[in-house]
Amino acid sequence: MPTSLILASASSSRRQLLRNAGLNFESEPSGVDEEEVKRSLLAKRSAPQEIAEKLAEMKALRVSTKHPEAMVVGGDSTLACQGRLFDKPSSIEAARKQLLALRGQTHELFSCVVVARGGARLWHWNERARLTMRPFNEAFLDAYLARAGDAVLDSVGAYQLEGLGAHLFSRVDGDYFTILGLPLLPLLSFLAGHGVGLAKAA
Repeated sequence: MPTSLILASASSSRRQLLRNAGLNFESEPSGVDEEEVKRSLLAKRSAPQEIAEKLAEMKALRVSTKHPEAMVVGGDSTLACQGRLFDKPSSIEAARKQLLALRGQTHELFSCVVVARGGARLWHWNERARLTMRPFNEAFLDAYLARAGDAVLDSVGAYQLEGLGAHLFSRVDGDYFTILGLPLLPLLSFLAGHGVGLAKAA
């Protein structure tokens, strides 16, 4: 029997990445209290990359214990700018404030993917990207938010580079898939080495 694949996330962008890559998988949110974990790790002065890796691991392991025979993929991303860690905005107004703080600045986006099986971590991969936002004016920002709508609430940076968010940037250095929330190419390579690859045509 082929090995089943589960994405330990409700993230629409991560689901879409795996779907576009032709993988057969199920999606199951982990239920990890991300905000509590972040508060604990920040209190320990953990670096943004460490936070992303810990959360990705916790998601993968929690779902893996429920489905020990499956390959379980956990992913997480953190965003840091000038020593400040940013989270997914809770409202359009919060997104506006966040984007005003990021405009004209270069920020770093850290993404980690972890694969677990049988309640144990098998593999992980960390990536970092650097993105520079244009010094846009507030009229442009308001027009962007009005057009993008609630979609900005699904991203840690309040933008989606694959869509309207591209208009916010003057420079992007790093892997495209990493910026979308999942270091996809190394993940596909690992899965292929374990018999999990392209979905067979129906």
